Amino acid sequence: MPLKDRVEAVLNVGLRVPSIMLLEVLYRWDVSSFFQKIQRSSLSNNPLFQYKYLALYLHYVGYILSLVLLTLPRQHLVQLYLYVLTALLLYAGHQVSRDYVRSELDSGYEGPLYLDPLSMNRFTTALIGQLVVCTLCSCVMQTKQIWLFSAHLLPLVARLCLVPLETIVFINRFAMIFTGLEVVYFLASNLLVPYNLAKTAYRELVQVVEVYGLLALGMSLWNQLVLPVLFMCFWLVLFALQIYSYFSTRDQPASRERLLFLFLTSIAECCCSPYSLLGLVFTVSFVALGVLTLCKFYLQGYRAFMNDNAMNRGMTEGITLLVLSVQTGLIELQVIHRAFLLSIILFIVVASILQSMLDIADPIVLALGASRDKSIWKHFRAVSLCLFLLIFPAYMAYMICQFFHMDFWLLIIISSSILTSLQVLGTLLIYVLFMVEEVRKAPVENMDDVIYWVNGTYRLLEFVLALCVVAYGVSETLFGEWTVMGSTIILAHSYYNVWLRAQLGWQSFLLRRDAVNKLKSLPTASPQQLQQYNDICAICYQDMKSAVITPCSHFFHAGCLKKWLYVQESCPLCHSQLKSQSQPAGQGQPVPPPVVQEGPDNPPVGELPDNAPPSQSSGVEDATQSSASGGDVPLSNELQAAEAAACCPHHPAQL
Repeated sequence: MPLKDRVEAVLNVGLRVPSIMLLEVLYRWDVSSFFQKIQRSSLSNNPLFQYKYLALYLHYVGYILSLVLLTLPRQHLVQLYLYVLTALLLYAGHQVSRDYVRSELDSGYEGPLYLDPLSMNRFTTALIGQLVVCTLCSCVMQTKQIWLFSAHLLPLVARLCLVPLETIVFINRFAMIFTGLEVVYFLASNLLVPYNLAKTAYRELVQVVEVYGLLALGMSLWNQLVLPVLFMCFWLVLFALQIYSYFSTRDQPASRERLLFLFLTSIAECCCSPYSLLGLVFTVSFVALGVLTLCKFYLQGYRAFMNDNAMNRGMTEGITLLVLSVQTGLIELQVIHRAFLLSIILFIVVASILQSMLDIADPIVLALGASRDKSIWKHFRAVSLCLFLLIFPAYMAYMICQFFHMDFWLLIIISSSILTSLQVLGTLLIYVLFMVEEVRKAPVENMDDVIYWVNGTYRLLEFVLALCVVAYGVSETLFGEWTVMGSTIILAHSYYNVWLRAQLGWQSFLLRRDAVNKLKSLPTASPQQLQQYNDICAICYQDMKSAVITPCSHFFHAGCLKKWLYVQESCPLCHSQLKSQSQPAGQGQPVPPPVVQEGPDNPPVGELPDNAPPSQSSGVEDATQSSASGGDVPLSNELQAAEAAACCPHHPAQL
């Protein structure tokens, strides 16, 4: 991105932060209590504070001005800030001139300046200040008519001309009035500018809504205002001011426990309005995004930015924080209660971040174990991250049990942490199996069975843990306090974490049982048949030391064919149905191939007639073409086949 675009992006965000700060101040300002304090003070006789409804109207006008500043285009916003800066410079020039006149009146010297060093020093200082103010105003307003901003030089000129001090006071007032008239004239000449801007904006909004719709308008405003970054910057500024106000009033250094309490209470102070709560939500989202990006970078290096996954954007954690905060009425609580509730919500957010880190690390670790990569540094990074994800969630669950009283929300946090540790443990066990196979330099028999039982074990533990959480939630709802949010979470938890897991696990078990039964019904090839056949397995492309024979006389590894049967009941080569056959009395004996006499229609072994069906070797290409074109496999079966093949150490995708 060019430097100019970066500067414009920073200005687009930074110049809008004060508008949200003004919204925050207006939300926190209680007008009624403010006027009650005024009535009890000496300012009650001031006419400015005698009209309460006028102040209320100004309060709502402040909201409107804040929204206008928030939605102004960047060019007009920059121009507005330049006008405000010019007004502040003119006020600074007025202050310099007034201070100079007062100092001259206090000294009482009316003679030439060069005869009194103190008077000369005061004059020089005031002159330099006024020249700086005039120059800056001219630069900001981009005009060469510097005399427009030099009215405050009149008292200095009068003093240089030995004008009496009483007259210099009137000249200073005239300079102030003249500058005020200039400001009024400028405002009057631009009085219709806000109306014209509003009219143009309304016309453009109507056109966009008519052509593209409200959704496109909302997305356009979201992108132009950069609302996530804007609210994050606003909240960080608010949090920094809160921390600064605390340390500026404390002389003694705080202990570690005090710093933790300060951190929580400062966050609680910075989420007492809808605007600050949205700022905290977006801040948590960006923090989660940074942690997930750092996790991917730690595992993959710079390659992680080439294959960026749009799913891991940290928005899940932000939405979780927002939903829990709205449901529990976070912004309506006192600071201490808000800090306590925030600690629980932040634990839930951390548990969600850890689960997202595992979702990133799991496929990378398994692919690293199956890819035969010998880079020690890559393996160290993968294993170290998995060990962190194994230990830290368990430690977090232990600390929650130690410091908090158990309830349904805390049980959800603990169960999520334990589930993360269980999933990491299963990933590490499968990784170790892959590495053992690599060290042995030979395929491990029944590797897919071992992986299936490892996955099945921790999936069963996940199911039991989810069932315990649901049982505890139901008991707390029946015998404790019933809430709509609690019941909704119990129903969602029961459906997604109990019912769906049980259904998928049972379907997987039935598919595996049917595949094993079909495989047992097929005959086993004898060594003579394998030697006579002299071909490779068409599924894994490896030599066959043992094989099973399908009814269509095709040879496959038993493990490879079993994984294929998880998907469908047809031959991988000719797609003929593999029906379960009743075995003869001599079960377990190899079935000899049919004896075929050589002749013109029956060529010798190794030769094919022109109209013969495809052989084992040529069937590989047919199967590949059939798979590429869709074949007979439904989409869900293809996904199951890909998942099953990922666990096969002999599959071409793993070689």
